[in-house]
Amino acid sequence: MKKITAIYVRRSVSDKDKDNNSLSIDSQIADCKKSLNAGEDYCIYCDDGKSGKDIEHRPDFQRMMADAKDGLIGRIFVKKYDRFSRNMREYLNVTDTLDSYGVSVVSLTEPFNTATKEGRMMRNTLLNFAEFERETIAGRVADAYSTRSLETGFYQGGKFYYGYIPERRTVNGKNGSVLVPSDKADVVRTAYQLYKDPETSLTDILFYFRNNGIDVNRTPKSNMDRSHFSRLLESPLYVRADKDVYQYLISKGFEIIDDIDAFDGIHGLFRHKRRDGTEYVKIGYHEGLVDSKTWLAVQDKKSHNSQIPNNGGAKNSWLVGLAKCGHCHYALALSYRWNASRTKQWRYFDDHGAYKANGCIKKRLQTRPDDVEDIVFHAMKERIENLVIAKSECHKPDSESENIKAEIIRIEDEIRKLMEKLADADNVLSEYIRQRVNMLHDKKSELETKLQAKARKYKEIDAAPLVDPMSRWASLTVEEKHALAATMIDVVYISDENGVEINFSI
Repeated sequence: MKKITAIYVRRSVSDKDKDNNSLSIDSQIADCKKSLNAGEDYCIYCDDGKSGKDIEHRPDFQRMMADAKDGLIGRIFVKKYDRFSRNMREYLNVTDTLDSYGVSVVSLTEPFNTATKEGRMMRNTLLNFAEFERETIAGRVADAYSTRSLETGFYQGGKFYYGYIPERRTVNGKNGSVLVPSDKADVVRTAYQLYKDPETSLTDILFYFRNNGIDVNRTPKSNMDRSHFSRLLESPLYVRADKDVYQYLISKGFEIIDDIDAFDGIHGLFRHKRRDGTEYVKIGYHEGLVDSKTWLAVQDKKSHNSQIPNNGGAKNSWLVGLAKCGHCHYALALSYRWNASRTKQWRYFDDHGAYKANGCIKKRLQTRPDDVEDIVFHAMKERIENLVIAKSECHKPDSESENIKAEIIRIEDEIRKLMEKLADADNVLSEYIRQRVNMLHDKKSELETKLQAKARKYKEIDAAPLVDPMSRWASLTVEEKHALAATMIDVVYISDENGVEINFSI
């Protein structure tokens, strides 16, 4: 099977901001193309605006690694090794993986031979410098952020604060961003007013906004839930901090940067974290949204609320973590109910999506967990049986693949014969031979692509390790059943209307 050359290009956000033409995507691609052999097949993998810190958040890099694993790539071209990765440990792990696939990595601007120990030493030294540069820049940014946070009450950027938007202003002769109320500020005020009532829960707040048609989400893609409101109700950002708030923070052991006189009953507080993990509180230039009496009442209520214990759902159903609502696609939790005389208990699925601002209206599913477990178990069993059959079929001669391979050999033989005649041919015959050879090359490429597609489609999956535990299913613990299911299944969608839908990962 003919392998291609991969061209991998990457540009970070900082390179884009600096308008660094030498590391532009087009420049990297053009330089890599110059190193290709005439007529060589290649594929471009591009991650624009992606950091070199790690490979996890680079989709085209992940696609390239998958293609390398499938045997489609012979070598990879990069302009510089740091385009590949700036993390030394990660780079070595990836290149070791590529070595096991038989794929080499070639840098255009660092042309030393990594097959020798000297070449590998030079490559590793350059990568160490690249990683050192990245960490130094990150450290300088963090130090500057920490200094500005201590000295001023400006918004330092990065973290989003619900209910506010940043606005450029001049305070005490210095320019910076100050938080000003956004269109969601009333949501914050209302949440505090509702929650200070002893009978109001976080769920009550969520349902209040939903039932009154109030959009609490910051963006169309976001979806506020109880945890968001819980964090919002704990934040000192929103309090109009006065002397009582100062005393409360002191009693809780907070490090406070400003003197008590700065707590004027108007401005809110920033809660910052140093690089060593310690925290401190600083008066901001923004005005708080909630009076101190309401804020302190909410803090007192939250401190006395006992944490709801975990129902141990993962220990009582092997589907927990895999089961999701078929409508909103949020996770389903396992809950329990007793009858009136508390003589009988039954399980049911509780939809976490019901606790989202845009979640499901129906909180509880009627579909019984026992029935779902039975359906999923039999589907897993059938899946493994089919995989075992498919593996045995894989070893049988595939007539279509064999015909394709035979046709490729026939084409290569015809091309070889035509090329032998080319030396003695006149101009007319030479032109005919060239046209025929080009046509045969195109046909060969088409057949090779078809063969690669078939190889991918019928890629073997070894189901043997799954057969034995499935045969002992009844004796497995809940944790063992969950682990086995997780190796086979991505997600199980459940709804009362459409039943059970299983998305297998194998």
